Amino acid sequence: MDSWSDYYNRRVTNHQTTFLEEQYLYDHLLDCVRVEPPEALIDRFRMLFISGSGYSDYQIWQCLKKIIESPYIEKDFKFILNRSLHIFINHWLMQSRLQSAIPELVALFETDASAASGRSRTTQRLRELVQQFRETEQYLALQRLAQLVKQTPEWGDGNRPLGTLIRRYPCLYKYNLLTSDSSDEQYRRIRQIRRHVQRQFERDLSQYATHKLLNGGLSSDLQDLPQGLRSFKNPTLLSDRHLDRALQQFGGKIDGSNTCRDQAQRFITYSSHTANYRDFKADLYDYLVSSIDSKYGSSQFNQRLSQCLQTILPEHHSLPLNDVLLIGTCRKLLNFLVVENSQQPNHAVFVDLTGNLGITTTISLLLKIVLICRKVKPYLEKQFSVLFKHYETCTRDSVSWLIDSLESLNVAFSINFGGLSL
Repeated sequence: MDSWSDYYNRRVTNHQTTFLEEQYLYDHLLDCVRVEPPEALIDRFRMLFISGSGYSDYQIWQCLKKIIESPYIEKDFKFILNRSLHIFINHWLMQSRLQSAIPELVALFETDASAASGRSRTTQRLRELVQQFRETEQYLALQRLAQLVKQTPEWGDGNRPLGTLIRRYPCLYKYNLLTSDSSDEQYRRIRQIRRHVQRQFERDLSQYATHKLLNGGLSSDLQDLPQGLRSFKNPTLLSDRHLDRALQQFGGKIDGSNTCRDQAQRFITYSSHTANYRDFKADLYDYLVSSIDSKYGSSQFNQRLSQCLQTILPEHHSLPLNDVLLIGTCRKLLNFLVVENSQQPNHAVFVDLTGNLGITTTISLLLKIVLICRKVKPYLEKQFSVLFKHYETCTRDSVSWLIDSLESLNVAFSINFGGLSL
């Protein structure tokens, strides 16, 4: 399958590509989106791309016809159609009152165009290409975006697919809503939405924790929360008991005097004086297993963790620790603890950890790694995106362990990397 870079290079270097026609099409859609309401634009898109008939602008239809006749169209169409879609979507994302049009636009791909008028070779070919588009990563990302902007999400229905919860997890947006051909504008829009959703969650979580503290529901370690807030609803899908434990674990003094962040800072200070990389890995092992239940650790996990660390960059054992070694080590650890990669989504260790240690302790273990090397936080987000994609068509009830993990990760990130202070 061709990548975005292959498509781009072909446009730039090969005279047989349809660069001018594509640009003419994009300019036309940009002109339309500036002056027409969403319902007119959706109808325009339906006639041009879905039914392939009845489009009012003959020149644009001829332009699209030439694009479809390109010898590279099998490889290029997903990029062309995706960009055309996002000309509308990016404009609608700028105004919250227009965002409801996005699910309507994406829903056009679920309609059956075979019964529509138009039997020309170009129309038939276009419908074939649109059908193929539904199998691409670009289309899956569009479906997730449609779920993100839906105005009335149903959080409590356990029979709905996991994918319908995407809005709840800002840490997944980059890797689940953007693709290799996403424009800078798309990246900006998604970052803006992520900041908005994250801030709202942090405000709601702060209000919940404040209420709990004032009513004696949380430890007195959390006395620095803001006062006078009046919204007390649990903003997560965790039970109140589970959330209270997560707040204490990720933000409270877990050993009587230190938070997770304090412990991480102590380890960073201590490891800066280690003689070499081999000694650092030995210290890192002790740092990690200190939070593992001794019975579970001694059964098999501690040995497997030790073996994992020993196999990471052994050729550098005699060298002093540096950022490259630290980042590489933490990434390899996260591969071991969460999931290998998208090609080999093996996550048996993570499932075993959550089943035996519990969700909160498992997320705390991952948090300990990210706190000593903040540059791997995006990598951890990417790994959870792999798990989300792997299970997104499953019902929520069947993957409650993953939902609880993502909810707990939200809490951990909000306390330690966001604006929430406990």
